[in-house]
Amino acid sequence: MKAILFESYGSPDVLELKEADKPTPTANEVLVKVHAAGTNPLDWHKMRGAPVLVRLTDGLLKPKDNRLGADVAGTVEAVGSEVSSFKIGDTVFGERGVGGFAEYVCVPEKLLAHKPDNLTFAEAAAVPVAALTALQALRDSGNIQAGQAVLINGASGGVGTFMVQLAKHFGAEVTAVCSTRNIELVQKLGAAHIIDYTKEKVVGNGRQYDVVQDNVGNLKASDFRRLLKPQGVGVMVGFTTIRRMLGNVLAGRWSAFRGGPTISPMLAHPNKEDMELLHELLARNVLKPIIDRCYPLAETAEAIRYLETSRARGKVVILMEETR
Repeated sequence: MKAILFESYGSPDVLELKEADKPTPTANEVLVKVHAAGTNPLDWHKMRGAPVLVRLTDGLLKPKDNRLGADVAGTVEAVGSEVSSFKIGDTVFGERGVGGFAEYVCVPEKLLAHKPDNLTFAEAAAVPVAALTALQALRDSGNIQAGQAVLINGASGGVGTFMVQLAKHFGAEVTAVCSTRNIELVQKLGAAHIIDYTKEKVVGNGRQYDVVQDNVGNLKASDFRRLLKPQGVGVMVGFTTIRRMLGNVLAGRWSAFRGGPTISPMLAHPNKEDMELLHELLARNVLKPIIDRCYPLAETAEAIRYLETSRARGKVVILMEETR
C-alpha cells in the first residue's frame, strides 16, 4: 500500500510517498480502507518535532513513529476477533492518532463511529480531532451554559468552525474573532457578534464574557483577565509558545486561588461516547464540516504547507487517488 512517511524532522520536504506493509488488525481493531484523511496542526508539529516537548514523546533526534494523519474516513476492510460494533463494508470515521495518510490503517474499535449518510468521506474525515476538541473545550473545560456570552478566538479555523456551531447549539451567545474575509462564514455558522481583528482589537473594548476560548494561542494572561467576567472561564486550546502557555497556566491558577476567573489549557481525549454524539449531531445537521481545500495523497506536503499558514477556512483534507 502507499503511505506518507518521514524519516527525520524538518519541513514538509521530509514527507515521502512510499510503499508500506498493509497492516493487520489486532483483536480490538478495525482495518479501514481510507478514502479521506483530515490534517491537523499536530501533524506539522510531529513532522517538525516542534515545540521541543513533542520530541520528549515522539523521539529526541528522529521520530519513533514515521507516520502522520490522525483523522480518517473510509470503509471497513477487516475486523479483529473482539470487534462487535462494525462489520466488513461499513463506512466509518474516527481518530487513529497516526497512520491516516495511507491507503489502509488499523483503528481501535472504541475510536470509530459509523459515517453519517449525509456526509461525504472528505467531510467525515474533517471531523474527529477538531470537533472533539471543540466539544470538550466548550462542554468540559469551559462548562458552557445556555445564555452565556462566549468569545471564540480563531473562529474560522478547523476547531473554531465546529466551536461556533456547538456553542450556538448549547444556547450561548457567540462572539467570533476572525478576519474580514471570514465574517460571512462565521455568521452563517451561528456567530451573533463579530470582532474583525484586522480592524479592531480583541481586548480593550470593554466587553466581557463568561467563557473565552483561545484557539490561536495569542492571548496573554492579562488579556484573559480583561476579557473574562469575575467568575469566567478561559480555555487555551492552542498556544504559540511554551513560555506563554506556562505563564498563562500559572497566572490562571493564581487568579482562581484568589477567587477570580480561571485560565487553563485543554487536551482532547478521544472516546466512543463523544464520537457517537458527534455522529448524532452531524446526522441531524446540527454540525456541518467546513472544508477549505482537498489534496491527493501524493501532495500531502503541499497540504501541510498550506495548513501551516494558519489561513485555512475550516479543514484541509487528504483524498486517496481513487476517491478524488
